[in-house]
Amino acid sequence: MNDKIRCSWCGDTLIYVDYHDNEWGRPVHDDNKLFEMLILEGAQAGLSWLTILKKRDNYRAAFDNFDPAKVAQYDDTKIEELMSNPGIVRNRLKINAAIANAKAVLVIQKEHGSLAHYLWGYVDNKPILNRLATVDDFVATSPVSDKISKDLKKRGMNFVGSTIIYAFMQAVGMVNDHFMDCFVYQELTKGSEEQ
Repeated sequence: MNDKIRCSWCGDTLIYVDYHDNEWGRPVHDDNKLFEMLILEGAQAGLSWLTILKKRDNYRAAFDNFDPAKVAQYDDTKIEELMSNPGIVRNRLKINAAIANAKAVLVIQKEHGSLAHYLWGYVDNKPILNRLATVDDFVATSPVSDKISKDLKKRGMNFVGSTIIYAFMQAVGMVNDHFMDCFVYQELTKGSEEQ
């Protein structure tokens, strides 16, 4: 594990290192995975990402593998079931947001063909490549995250503020915010360093 240079923020907790090495910042174009990350980033508000990572398998089971068509159908009985599930963050606002967001995703899919097509259109279908050297170089929002957040809110989504959306963009590879000396940055930018 220590033979590779990684972003310092991932530390040495195995689940976090695995997430950093194999997921964070790697482009995602699968609608269910994008919906999953959107819901999990919202669930993380006020908590640590490590807390959410540890609960992710529970979330997948509780939220039908983040199938937006299924989540959009959740009723009061399902909400109460989720509220009594100790494996997820039991926050009624966040659970209700997941349902509202699923309904909005279905509309986006109808309008744009897919959630991926809609989201990646904001970055011209290629990751924004940042050149970060230290944690001090990180930003919490961007003009693109502001724009996406504004549109998602207009569509009735919740827990999609610009900071959450920027973290989402980092997670699904719409923006590459790995440090320049990180091995993942090197992997992801091979052949595209002309920027």
